[in-house]
Amino acid sequence: MHEITFSTDDKPKLLSQLTSLLSEVGLNIQEAHAFSTVDGYSLDVFVVDGWQFEEVEQLRTAVEKEVLKIERTRWPNPHVLPTLHENEQIKIKSESNQNHLTIPNDGTDVWEIDPQLLKFESKIASGSYGDLYKATYRSQEVAIKILKTERLNTELQKEFAQEVYIMRKVRHKNVVQFIGACTKPPNLCIVTEYMSGGSVYDYLHKQKGTFKLPNLLKVAIDISKGMNYLHQNNIIHRDLKAANLLMDENEVVKVADFGVARVKTQTGVMTAETGTYRWMAPEVIEHKPYDHKADVFSFGVVLWELLTGKIPYEYLTPLQAAVGVVQKGLRPTIPKLTHQKLTELLERCWQQDPALRPDFCEVTELLKQISKEVGDDGDDKRKDKSGGFFSSLRRGHH
Repeated sequence: MHEITFSTDDKPKLLSQLTSLLSEVGLNIQEAHAFSTVDGYSLDVFVVDGWQFEEVEQLRTAVEKEVLKIERTRWPNPHVLPTLHENEQIKIKSESNQNHLTIPNDGTDVWEIDPQLLKFESKIASGSYGDLYKATYRSQEVAIKILKTERLNTELQKEFAQEVYIMRKVRHKNVVQFIGACTKPPNLCIVTEYMSGGSVYDYLHKQKGTFKLPNLLKVAIDISKGMNYLHQNNIIHRDLKAANLLMDENEVVKVADFGVARVKTQTGVMTAETGTYRWMAPEVIEHKPYDHKADVFSFGVVLWELLTGKIPYEYLTPLQAAVGVVQKGLRPTIPKLTHQKLTELLERCWQQDPALRPDFCEVTELLKQISKEVGDDGDDKRKDKSGGFFSSLRRGHH
Protein backbone atom coordinates (compact mmCIF):
# COMPACT_ATOMS: atom_id res chain seq x y z
CA MET A 1 0.00 0.00 0.00
CA HIS A 2 1.34 3.46 -0.93
CA GLU A 3 0.18 7.04 -0.50
CA ILE A 4 0.87 9.40 -3.41
CA THR A 5 0.41 13.16 -3.14
CA PHE A 6 0.24 15.52 -6.15
CA SER A 7 0.60 19.27 -5.66
CA THR A 8 -0.27 21.31 -8.78
CA ASP A 9 -2.10 24.38 -10.03
CA ASP A 10 -5.83 23.66 -9.80
CA LYS A 11 -7.42 22.82 -13.18
CA PRO A 12 -10.80 21.47 -14.36
CA LYS A 13 -10.92 17.64 -14.53
CA LEU A 14 -7.58 17.43 -12.71
CA LEU A 15 -8.75 14.62 -10.43
CA SER A 16 -9.93 12.42 -13.33
CA GLN A 17 -6.66 13.02 -15.21
CA LEU A 18 -4.59 12.03 -12.19
CA THR A 19 -6.81 8.98 -11.70
CA SER A 20 -6.17 7.78 -15.24
CA LEU A 21 -2.44 8.54 -14.79
CA LEU A 22 -2.29 6.15 -11.83
CA SER A 23 -4.20 3.43 -13.67
CA GLU A 24 -1.69 3.78 -16.56
CA VAL A 25 1.03 2.90 -14.06
CA GLY A 26 -1.01 -0.17 -13.07
CA LEU A 27 -2.14 1.02 -9.63
CA ASN A 28 -5.50 0.39 -7.94
CA ILE A 29 -6.91 3.42 -6.13
CA GLN A 30 -8.31 2.58 -2.69
CA GLU A 31 -8.88 6.17 -1.51
CA ALA A 32 -8.78 9.59 -3.17
CA HIS A 33 -8.90 12.99 -1.42
CA ALA A 34 -8.80 16.31 -3.27
CA PHE A 35 -8.19 19.69 -1.61
CA SER A 36 -7.73 23.23 -2.93
CA THR A 37 -5.76 26.02 -1.32
CA VAL A 38 -6.85 29.66 -1.19
CA ASP A 39 -4.35 30.60 -3.90
CA GLY A 40 -5.59 28.20 -6.59
CA TYR A 41 -3.34 25.28 -5.76
CA SER A 42 -4.58 21.70 -5.69
CA LEU A 43 -3.52 18.88 -3.37
CA ASP A 44 -4.62 15.40 -4.45
CA VAL A 45 -3.89 12.46 -2.18
CA PHE A 46 -4.29 8.85 -3.36
CA VAL A 47 -3.92 5.63 -1.36
CA VAL A 48 -3.05 2.90 -3.89
CA ASP A 49 -2.04 -0.72 -4.11
CA GLY A 50 -1.04 -2.98 -6.99
CA TRP A 51 2.63 -2.00 -7.23
CA GLN A 52 4.42 -5.32 -7.65
CA PHE A 53 7.92 -4.27 -6.65
CA GLU A 54 9.27 -3.54 -3.19
CA GLU A 55 11.52 -0.77 -4.52
CA VAL A 56 9.67 2.56 -4.13
CA GLU A 57 12.20 4.34 -6.36
CA GLN A 58 10.80 2.42 -9.36
CA LEU A 59 7.30 3.63 -8.51
CA ARG A 60 8.53 7.21 -8.27
CA THR A 61 10.15 6.92 -11.70
CA ALA A 62 7.03 5.37 -13.25
CA VAL A 63 4.76 8.12 -11.87
CA GLU A 64 7.24 10.78 -12.98
CA LYS A 65 7.22 9.42 -16.55
CA GLU A 66 3.41 9.57 -16.69
CA VAL A 67 3.46 13.12 -15.30
CA LEU A 68 5.86 14.19 -18.06
CA LYS A 69 3.66 12.51 -20.69
CA ILE A 70 0.64 14.46 -19.43
CA GLU A 71 2.62 17.70 -19.50
CA ARG A 72 3.35 17.19 -23.17
CA THR A 73 0.01 15.82 -24.37
CA ARG A 74 -3.03 16.32 -22.14
CA TRP A 75 -2.61 19.77 -20.63
CA PRO A 76 -2.32 22.62 -23.16
CA ASN A 77 -0.46 24.70 -20.57
CA PRO A 78 2.98 23.15 -20.01
CA HIS A 79 3.31 24.90 -16.64
CA VAL A 80 0.41 23.09 -15.01
CA LEU A 81 2.70 20.41 -13.60
CA PRO A 82 6.15 21.79 -12.84
CA THR A 83 9.09 19.97 -14.40
CA LEU A 84 11.08 18.22 -11.71
CA HIS A 85 14.37 20.08 -11.40
CA GLU A 86 17.28 18.65 -9.41
CA ASN A 87 16.28 20.55 -6.27
CA GLU A 88 12.68 19.36 -6.56
CA GLN A 89 13.15 15.60 -6.62
CA ILE A 90 10.29 13.42 -5.44
CA LYS A 91 10.92 12.56 -1.80
CA ILE A 92 10.00 9.24 -0.28
CA LYS A 93 9.45 8.65 3.41
CA SER A 94 8.06 5.80 5.43
CA GLU A 95 5.09 6.56 7.67
CA SER A 96 3.33 3.93 9.81
CA ASN A 97 4.88 1.13 7.74
CA GLN A 98 3.50 2.75 4.60
CA ASN A 99 5.78 4.00 1.85
CA HIS A 100 4.98 7.65 1.36
CA LEU A 101 5.57 9.22 -2.03
CA THR A 102 5.52 13.02 -2.07
CA ILE A 103 5.65 15.09 -5.24
CA PRO A 104 7.04 18.62 -4.65
CA ASN A 105 4.70 21.43 -3.59
CA ASP A 106 5.06 25.16 -3.13
CA GLY A 107 5.50 24.98 0.64
CA THR A 108 2.07 26.48 1.40
CA ASP A 109 0.11 24.73 4.16
CA VAL A 110 -3.10 23.57 2.51
CA TRP A 111 -5.11 24.12 5.71
CA GLU A 112 -3.94 27.61 6.61
CA ILE A 113 -6.63 30.26 6.07
CA ASP A 114 -5.93 33.94 5.52
CA PRO A 115 -7.92 35.79 8.24
CA GLN A 116 -8.54 38.63 5.76
CA LEU A 117 -10.79 36.30 3.73
CA LEU A 118 -13.15 35.67 6.66
CA LYS A 119 -16.24 37.91 6.74
CA PHE A 120 -17.97 37.72 10.12
CA GLU A 121 -21.78 37.95 10.27
CA SER A 122 -23.06 37.12 13.77
CA LYS A 123 -22.10 35.44 17.03
CA ILE A 124 -23.80 32.05 17.43
CA ALA A 125 -22.50 31.07 20.86
CA SER A 126 -20.02 32.07 23.53
CA GLY A 127 -18.05 29.82 25.86
CA SER A 128 -15.41 30.29 28.51
CA TYR A 129 -12.58 29.53 26.09
CA GLY A 130 -13.88 30.91 22.83
CA ASP A 131 -16.69 32.27 20.67
CA LEU A 132 -18.52 30.74 17.73
CA TYR A 133 -19.47 32.93 14.77
CA LYS A 134 -21.42 32.53 11.58
CA ALA A 135 -19.34 33.91 8.69
CA THR A 136 -18.52 33.55 5.03
CA TYR A 137 -15.25 32.34 3.55
CA ARG A 138 -14.77 32.70 -0.20
CA SER A 139 -18.58 32.98 -0.60
CA GLN A 140 -19.23 29.81 1.45
CA GLU A 141 -21.24 29.91 4.69
CA VAL A 142 -18.98 28.78 7.52
CA ALA A 143 -18.78 28.58 11.31
CA ILE A 144 -15.67 29.98 13.01
CA LYS A 145 -14.54 28.99 16.48
CA ILE A 146 -12.20 31.67 17.83
CA LEU A 147 -10.12 31.10 20.93
CA LYS A 148 -10.20 33.98 23.39
CA THR A 149 -6.73 35.53 23.54
CA GLU A 150 -6.97 36.23 27.27
CA ARG A 151 -7.52 32.50 27.91
CA LEU A 152 -4.67 31.35 25.68
CA ASN A 153 -2.39 29.13 27.74
CA THR A 154 -0.17 26.22 26.78
CA GLU A 155 -2.89 23.65 27.49
CA LEU A 156 -5.49 25.44 25.36
CA GLN A 157 -3.02 25.86 22.49
CA LYS A 158 -2.23 22.14 22.72
CA GLU A 159 -5.96 21.34 22.61
CA PHE A 160 -6.41 23.65 19.61
CA ALA A 161 -3.50 21.98 17.78
CA GLN A 162 -4.97 18.55 18.59
CA GLU A 163 -8.37 19.57 17.20
CA VAL A 164 -6.85 20.83 13.93
CA TYR A 165 -4.69 17.69 13.68
CA ILE A 166 -7.72 15.43 14.05
CA MET A 167 -10.27 17.42 12.03
CA ARG A 168 -8.08 17.81 8.97
CA LYS A 169 -7.95 14.02 8.69
CA VAL A 170 -11.68 13.29 8.80
CA ARG A 171 -14.19 13.35 5.96
CA HIS A 172 -17.61 11.78 6.47
CA LYS A 173 -21.19 12.95 5.93
CA ASN A 174 -21.97 12.53 9.65
CA VAL A 175 -18.93 14.45 10.90
CA VAL A 176 -18.82 18.26 10.69
CA GLN A 177 -16.50 19.14 7.79
CA PHE A 178 -13.28 20.97 8.59
CA ILE A 179 -12.47 23.73 6.08
CA GLY A 180 -9.30 25.22 7.53
CA ALA A 181 -7.69 27.07 10.41
CA CYS A 182 -5.76 30.18 11.33
CA THR A 183 -2.85 28.86 13.35
CA LYS A 184 -0.76 31.99 13.85
CA PRO A 185 -1.25 33.44 17.37
CA PRO A 186 -3.09 35.47 18.47
CA ASN A 187 -5.61 34.71 15.68
CA LEU A 188 -6.29 31.07 16.53
CA CYS A 189 -9.51 29.83 14.95
CA ILE A 190 -11.03 26.76 13.34
CA VAL A 191 -13.29 27.10 10.30
CA THR A 192 -15.91 24.43 9.59
CA GLU A 193 -19.05 24.07 7.50
CA TYR A 194 -21.98 26.06 8.91
CA MET A 195 -24.68 23.90 10.48
CA SER A 196 -27.88 25.90 10.07
CA GLY A 197 -30.03 23.51 12.15
CA GLY A 198 -28.18 24.23 15.40
CA SER A 199 -27.48 21.65 18.08
CA VAL A 200 -29.63 18.73 19.17
CA TYR A 201 -29.17 19.97 22.76
CA ASP A 202 -30.70 23.38 21.96
CA TYR A 203 -33.65 21.73 20.28
CA LEU A 204 -34.31 19.37 23.19
CA HIS A 205 -33.62 21.63 26.15
CA LYS A 206 -34.17 25.21 24.93
CA GLN A 207 -36.98 24.74 22.42
CA LYS A 208 -38.41 21.86 24.49
CA GLY A 209 -38.77 19.80 21.33
CA THR A 210 -39.56 16.09 21.23
CA PHE A 211 -38.84 13.27 18.79
CA LYS A 212 -41.22 10.83 17.21
CA LEU A 213 -39.60 7.40 17.10
CA PRO A 214 -38.88 7.23 13.32
CA ASN A 215 -37.13 10.65 13.49
CA LEU A 216 -35.29 9.68 16.66
CA LEU A 217 -33.92 6.56 14.96
CA LYS A 218 -32.77 8.58 11.92
CA VAL A 219 -30.85 10.91 14.20
CA ALA A 220 -29.38 8.02 16.22
CA ILE A 221 -28.25 6.26 13.02
CA ASP A 222 -26.56 9.46 11.78
CA ILE A 223 -24.67 9.80 15.08
CA SER A 224 -23.72 6.12 15.14
CA LYS A 225 -22.39 6.23 11.55
CA GLY A 226 -20.30 9.31 12.30
CA MET A 227 -18.89 7.73 15.47
CA ASN A 228 -18.20 4.44 13.69
CA TYR A 229 -16.16 6.34 11.08
CA LEU A 230 -14.14 8.09 13.82
CA HIS A 231 -13.44 4.80 15.58
CA GLN A 232 -12.45 3.14 12.31
CA ASN A 233 -9.84 5.90 12.06
CA ASN A 234 -8.69 5.31 15.66
CA ILE A 235 -10.18 8.58 16.92
CA ILE A 236 -11.89 8.60 20.31
CA HIS A 237 -14.22 11.60 20.67
CA ARG A 238 -14.30 11.61 24.51
CA ASP A 239 -17.01 14.29 24.80
CA LEU A 240 -20.04 12.90 22.97
CA LYS A 241 -23.24 14.66 24.10
CA ALA A 242 -26.27 16.37 22.52
CA ALA A 243 -24.55 19.80 22.56
CA ASN A 244 -21.85 18.38 20.23
CA LEU A 245 -24.35 17.07 17.68
CA LEU A 246 -25.31 19.54 14.96
CA MET A 247 -27.88 19.62 12.17
CA ASP A 248 -27.32 20.87 8.63
CA GLU A 249 -29.92 22.29 6.25
CA ASN A 250 -30.56 18.82 4.79
CA GLU A 251 -31.64 17.45 8.17
CA VAL A 252 -28.49 15.39 8.63
CA VAL A 253 -26.99 15.15 12.12
CA LYS A 254 -23.21 15.41 12.40
CA VAL A 255 -20.72 14.87 15.19
CA ALA A 256 -18.83 18.05 16.13
CA ASP A 257 -16.33 19.56 18.56
CA PHE A 258 -13.08 17.65 18.68
CA GLY A 259 -11.49 19.83 21.36
CA VAL A 260 -10.77 16.89 23.64
CA ALA A 261 -10.75 14.11 21.06
CA ARG A 262 -7.64 11.98 20.84
CA VAL A 263 -6.08 9.66 18.28
CA LYS A 264 -6.03 6.25 19.92
CA THR A 265 -2.63 5.17 21.20
CA GLN A 266 -1.08 2.02 19.79
CA THR A 267 -2.02 0.06 22.91
CA GLY A 268 -5.59 1.32 22.40
CA VAL A 269 -6.10 2.53 25.97
CA MET A 270 -5.99 6.01 27.45
CA THR A 271 -6.18 7.65 30.86
CA ALA A 272 -6.99 11.12 32.28
CA GLU A 273 -10.44 12.51 32.92
CA THR A 274 -12.08 14.48 30.14
CA GLY A 275 -15.55 15.08 28.75
CA THR A 276 -18.64 15.95 30.79
CA TYR A 277 -19.60 14.03 33.97
CA ARG A 278 -23.26 13.43 33.11
CA TRP A 279 -22.30 11.65 29.87
CA MET A 280 -19.00 10.16 31.02
CA ALA A 281 -18.24 6.44 31.20
CA PRO A 282 -17.37 5.12 34.69
CA GLU A 283 -13.85 4.08 33.68
CA VAL A 284 -13.13 7.65 32.51
CA ILE A 285 -14.53 9.17 35.73
CA GLU A 286 -12.26 6.85 37.73
CA HIS A 287 -9.14 7.73 35.70
CA LYS A 288 -8.81 4.12 34.64
CA PRO A 289 -7.40 3.16 31.24
CA TYR A 290 -10.14 3.39 28.61
CA ASP A 291 -10.66 2.95 24.88
CA HIS A 292 -13.29 3.70 22.19
CA LYS A 293 -15.98 1.93 24.25
CA ALA A 294 -16.10 5.05 26.48
CA ASP A 295 -17.79 6.82 23.53
CA VAL A 296 -20.37 4.01 23.31
CA PHE A 297 -21.36 4.65 26.95
CA SER A 298 -21.81 8.37 26.19
CA PHE A 299 -23.86 7.47 23.10
CA GLY A 300 -26.22 5.48 25.35
CA VAL A 301 -26.80 8.60 27.45
CA VAL A 302 -27.37 10.68 24.27
CA LEU A 303 -29.90 8.10 23.05
CA TRP A 304 -31.71 8.43 26.39
CA GLU A 305 -31.70 12.24 25.93
CA LEU A 306 -33.32 11.83 22.52
CA LEU A 307 -36.01 9.61 24.03
CA THR A 308 -36.85 11.76 27.04
CA GLY A 309 -35.79 15.33 26.16
CA LYS A 310 -34.31 15.56 29.67
CA ILE A 311 -30.86 16.31 31.02
CA PRO A 312 -29.31 13.16 32.56
CA TYR A 313 -29.59 13.04 36.37
CA GLU A 314 -31.09 16.54 36.36
CA TYR A 315 -31.75 16.51 40.12
CA LEU A 316 -28.11 15.72 40.94
CA THR A 317 -24.99 17.86 40.69
CA PRO A 318 -22.48 16.62 38.08
CA LEU A 319 -20.25 15.30 40.88
CA GLN A 320 -23.13 13.46 42.60
CA ALA A 321 -24.04 11.92 39.23
CA ALA A 322 -20.43 10.80 38.70
CA VAL A 323 -20.23 9.15 42.14
CA GLY A 324 -23.59 7.42 41.54
CA VAL A 325 -22.52 6.08 38.13
CA VAL A 326 -19.24 4.64 39.46
CA GLN A 327 -20.13 3.46 42.95
CA LYS A 328 -23.82 2.59 42.72
CA GLY A 329 -24.25 1.67 39.06
CA LEU A 330 -26.60 4.65 38.62
CA ARG A 331 -28.11 5.01 35.12
CA PRO A 332 -30.89 7.22 33.72
CA THR A 333 -34.41 5.74 34.05
CA ILE A 334 -35.67 4.36 30.73
CA PRO A 335 -39.32 5.31 30.02
CA LYS A 336 -41.69 2.33 30.39
CA LEU A 337 -43.15 2.55 26.87
CA THR A 338 -39.76 2.50 25.12
CA HIS A 339 -39.42 -0.02 22.25
CA GLN A 340 -38.03 -3.23 23.80
CA LYS A 341 -35.03 -3.49 21.43
CA LEU A 342 -34.16 0.15 22.08
CA THR A 343 -34.27 -0.52 25.83
CA GLU A 344 -31.95 -3.51 25.36
CA LEU A 345 -29.55 -1.39 23.27
CA LEU A 346 -29.45 1.36 25.91
CA GLU A 347 -28.67 -1.14 28.64
CA ARG A 348 -25.87 -2.69 26.58
CA CYS A 349 -24.34 0.71 25.76
CA TRP A 350 -24.00 1.71 29.39
CA GLN A 351 -22.73 -1.58 30.79
CA GLN A 352 -20.18 -1.04 33.58
CA ASP A 353 -17.73 -3.39 31.81
CA PRO A 354 -16.62 -1.73 28.53
CA ALA A 355 -16.05 -5.13 26.89
CA LEU A 356 -19.80 -5.84 27.17
CA ARG A 357 -20.76 -2.69 25.23
CA PRO A 358 -21.36 -3.05 21.45
CA ASP A 359 -19.19 -1.18 18.95
CA PHE A 360 -20.76 1.42 16.64
CA CYS A 361 -20.81 -0.92 13.66
CA GLU A 362 -23.19 -3.19 15.59
CA VAL A 363 -25.10 -0.21 17.05
CA THR A 364 -25.80 1.10 13.52
CA GLU A 365 -27.14 -2.28 12.36
CA LEU A 366 -29.36 -2.66 15.45
CA LEU A 367 -30.81 0.82 14.98
CA LYS A 368 -31.52 0.07 11.30
CA GLN A 369 -33.37 -3.11 12.31
CA ILE A 370 -35.50 -1.22 14.84
CA SER A 371 -36.17 1.48 12.23
CA LYS A 372 -37.54 -1.15 9.83
CA GLU A 373 -39.76 -2.57 12.54
CA VAL A 374 -41.32 0.79 13.40
CA GLY A 375 -42.06 1.43 9.72
CA ASP A 376 -39.66 4.19 8.75
CA ASP A 377 -39.02 3.38 5.11
CA GLY A 378 -37.39 6.54 3.83
CA ASP A 379 -36.83 10.27 3.87
CA ASP A 380 -40.52 11.11 3.55
CA LYS A 381 -41.11 10.41 7.24
CA ARG A 382 -38.27 12.67 8.32
CA LYS A 383 -40.47 15.68 7.66
CA ASP A 384 -43.00 15.75 10.46
CA LYS A 385 -46.31 17.06 9.07
CA SER A 386 -47.32 18.31 12.49
CA GLY A 387 -44.40 20.75 12.48
CA GLY A 388 -42.30 18.57 14.76
CA PHE A 389 -38.57 18.11 15.13
CA PHE A 390 -37.14 19.01 11.74
CA SER A 391 -39.45 21.90 10.88
CA SER A 392 -38.97 23.28 14.39
CA LEU A 393 -35.22 23.24 13.93
CA ARG A 394 -35.57 25.18 10.70
CA ARG A 395 -37.86 27.73 12.28
CA GLY A 396 -35.52 28.24 15.19
CA HIS A 397 -32.35 28.84 13.21
CA HIS A 398 -33.16 30.93 10.15
